[in-house]
Amino acid sequence: MKLNADVGESFGVWSMGNDASLMQHIDMANVACGGHASDPLTMRATVRLAKQYGVIVGAHPSYPDLLGFGRRPLSMPHSEAALHMIAQVGALQAIASAEGVQVDYVKPHGALYNCMMDDRSLMAELMTMLAQSQFDVPLMILGTADHEEHAEMASEIGVKLLFEAFADRRYTPEGRLQSRAIDGSVYHESQQILDQAERIIGDGSIITSDGSIIRIPIDAICVHGDNEESVNTVKDFRKFL
Repeated sequence: MKLNADVGESFGVWSMGNDASLMQHIDMANVACGGHASDPLTMRATVRLAKQYGVIVGAHPSYPDLLGFGRRPLSMPHSEAALHMIAQVGALQAIASAEGVQVDYVKPHGALYNCMMDDRSLMAELMTMLAQSQFDVPLMILGTADHEEHAEMASEIGVKLLFEAFADRRYTPEGRLQSRAIDGSVYHESQQILDQAERIIGDGSIITSDGSIIRIPIDAICVHGDNEESVNTVKDFRKFL
């Protein structure tokens, strides 16, 4: 079981998260690459930090929305969203290669991630763009009850998938992430996060917002690093694993 976290989300002099402390306790780093946050200097510093701790580097592209931190769905053709995705992956790969590091997977961020999960045609467009690129890396998506359908589509297009679950997010009865606009959608209490992680790892299930239980496939678990308790939670999580 791999632990991943979103990192490299600072921009210029604006600082986000505590990457230096967080990186020591994760296996996979979802590195922002210019769409919702980051810049060349931040990307390089984040890649170097990941290399220092032996952490796998993944690209974390988004809609082109620095002002909205990539959390607002943008109205654009799916082909344009896919182009923005691959351009960001290429930017990170160029910087990573200069540091002797390979980008090993792609995980869309924020609204692009959620829209991908809700729109089969957008997911197919992102998969197709990734398959046509030179990167030959898997796409990380949310593990859901209909994961077999996603896996079949990926196989037809020629892309491998990684399924992830979120230890610190509330799920809807449909198995999607509950909108951040709804109070309580992001867990901040360490014990609440650890309890959900234990259920995910123990029997591959999630208790949703209405109390129902759904089963999901998982290759990795994500914990966000943008709240005050995140580093302590990740430390506890690492001990638990």
